[in-house]
Amino acid sequence: MENKKQKIHFIGIGGIGVSALARYFLARGDTVSGSDAAESEIVENLRGLGVKIYTPANHLTILGDNSPQLPLNLRGREDSKSPTASLLQSGEKIDLVIYSAAVREDNPELMEAWRLGIKTQKYAEALGDLTKKMYTIAVSGMHGKSTTTAMIGLIMEKAGLNPTVIVGTKVEWNNVSALNNGIAASSTPPRNDTMSYGNFRFGKSKYLVIEADEYDRSFLNYWPKVLVMLNIEEEHLDTYIGGLPDIMKTFREYVGHLSGEGVLVANEEDKNVAVLLNPKSEFLISKQIQNSKFKIQKYNSELGSRGLKLKIPGQHNLSNANAALAVARVLGIDEKIAIGALNDFSGTWRRMEYKGELNGAKVYDDYAHHPTEIKATLAGARELLKKSHCEAVGRRKVAWRPRRFTRSNPADGSEITGSPRPCGARDDQGRLWCVFQPHQYQRTYKLFEQFTESFADADKAIILPIYSVAGREKESIKKKVSSERLVKALRQAQGKQKEILYMDDFDKVAEYLRENLDAGDICVIMGAGDIYKLTNQLLIK
Repeated sequence: MENKKQKIHFIGIGGIGVSALARYFLARGDTVSGSDAAESEIVENLRGLGVKIYTPANHLTILGDNSPQLPLNLRGREDSKSPTASLLQSGEKIDLVIYSAAVREDNPELMEAWRLGIKTQKYAEALGDLTKKMYTIAVSGMHGKSTTTAMIGLIMEKAGLNPTVIVGTKVEWNNVSALNNGIAASSTPPRNDTMSYGNFRFGKSKYLVIEADEYDRSFLNYWPKVLVMLNIEEEHLDTYIGGLPDIMKTFREYVGHLSGEGVLVANEEDKNVAVLLNPKSEFLISKQIQNSKFKIQKYNSELGSRGLKLKIPGQHNLSNANAALAVARVLGIDEKIAIGALNDFSGTWRRMEYKGELNGAKVYDDYAHHPTEIKATLAGARELLKKSHCEAVGRRKVAWRPRRFTRSNPADGSEITGSPRPCGARDDQGRLWCVFQPHQYQRTYKLFEQFTESFADADKAIILPIYSVAGREKESIKKKVSSERLVKALRQAQGKQKEILYMDDFDKVAEYLRENLDAGDICVIMGAGDIYKLTNQLLIK
């Protein structure tokens, strides 16, 4: 991508990653436009920066629609046959079209761009070009990428390294001025808060911090100087048809992108990462290590550092923090500065994000959709539940009714009541609820047994219908798996002591929670589909 100012159109601009890249080009001074399948907070946010975005709501584009009439004239001039005006007012043609991995090849805008000979790139290809030009730190792994990327970005920000960060969640960045520098002037002035909280941080240094997504083998487009490998396991099995061996081979290829001056930051606790580091491994990463001579920086969740006191719960987040600290050491950042940034970190959007209270119960929103993520998130929520209870007992202001025993005093026959176990005992806490929307039939089917083992920490679970992912489902798989079957399997695995329910729509779940949540409970609403709408619906006053 040249340094000259360009006109760049993004198809699928409402995506969390694509929108961040759009922000980067906008901050650089390029002219940015876009289209998306739906209105969203991200779309509205970008419009606040003056970006022209077309969606079905204003009858200008339908992502993936096969209609022969294009909503956008990519030549950049008025089309008398089209009911809509040209996207760009200047009359100049579009230089580059960047599209999301979710965009199908029959998308009308994409097809027209090809017909006109306009350069097109997938999101990962465009970001990959950027990684070649900057000192890139890429965070990979099936779980924890967003949180770890945010942690690294905040550490570097606090250390004065002023990085550019592209992350798959929303982060509350501290240096707002760094974000607003370089934003192109537009006819619509950006709101003051448009860039202060989000999936993108605009820096003025050589450093770039990104998530390296394994879906669609996207990370094979990236060429980092520091490669963080958090974990490896079965996921995105519609991409990796060969299962775990296919995934391992692809990660091995990805590690080969490190140069001799590069550093691999690897989680030695993860069994599959350890396999890649094993000289006797069939995946032979050791040969790449010998040939490339890059350095390996190992870490684990037990390393810790003096003064590290995370605000966010869970052993998995301690592991993420140690990955970020390992990167800080690679960059020569003072450990006190790094720990200070981590201790200030209060989490990110849809990662155990506190949303409010209902009936005195705390409600959290979470993106977890893989069995490992569910298990880790609920274990962290259990920690919160225990901590919340013990703090309340310490203040002698327990808001809920504690589980208590009653027995006869053998001395005089009077009744004795009290807590059956010390503070923090599970029977003496509020209840942990999990409302889960499975994401994608293929994932639910392939990892079914793992899902049945993921809800052990929840006292009560409500399972919603499986969220179908357009373009990624097989009808043959849909017939083999359902949420009802998952509930049946969970009941068999969990026993009668836990309540596991199936509900088929958000309204029923909201009504049930309003009637049954108690003060002291924690409710985690979880999934990667549209279940965030339930969280908002539940907390509407």
